[in-house]
Amino acid sequence: MLASYYTVKGYGEHEIEIQRSRFIAYIQRAETEVEAQEFIQKIKKQNWNANHNCSAYIIGENDQIQKANDDGEPSGTAGVPILEVLKKKHLKDTVVVITRYFGGIKLGAGGLIRAYGKSTSEGLAATGIVERKLMRIMHTTIAYTLLGKVENELRSSVYQLKEIHYLDKVGIEAYVEEDQTEAFKEWMVEMTNGQANIRSGEVIYMEQDV
Repeated sequence: MLASYYTVKGYGEHEIEIQRSRFIAYIQRAETEVEAQEFIQKIKKQNWNANHNCSAYIIGENDQIQKANDDGEPSGTAGVPILEVLKKKHLKDTVVVITRYFGGIKLGAGGLIRAYGKSTSEGLAATGIVERKLMRIMHTTIAYTLLGKVENELRSSVYQLKEIHYLDKVGIEAYVEEDQTEAFKEWMVEMTNGQANIRSGEVIYMEQDV
């Protein structure tokens, strides 16, 4: 699992007009090629009367799945420019469909490349990009006498407080970056003079707006 990576926040769409042609960007997160293809087919069905529904996607930890489709536009003028924007922004698990309703004015190869690139960039900006960071949930159990100190220190630290459980003892859950778990344990032991019971919990991805 990657320590961190960038992807889109979720579903989004954004429309621009260039030389009377409408370019509508449809964007979605997709973690498998099946999800990407299903999204493309959904948009094609939704815009069955459009002149073109061009698409591209990047999927996988190592960007191992990359596809681009011009859908009738001159070769290399639509799908590839969409894909290049995704690569330039270092996005993963992202699918984009640009629907074009032709307005009667031909743009030429260079114009099409710029138009599809611009539509993709603006669509991504409208949808939003997030950084997903791999975090470990660390569980710490302490006596109530230590709660004030530990909670205050935790809230002002680089670690993120998740939840506090008030039971026989206090259970504190915190999000810690995977490569900082040992440092967190040492910090907690030192702060509580060894009076804390610390264990590692599950690993999850947390998202933060970019």
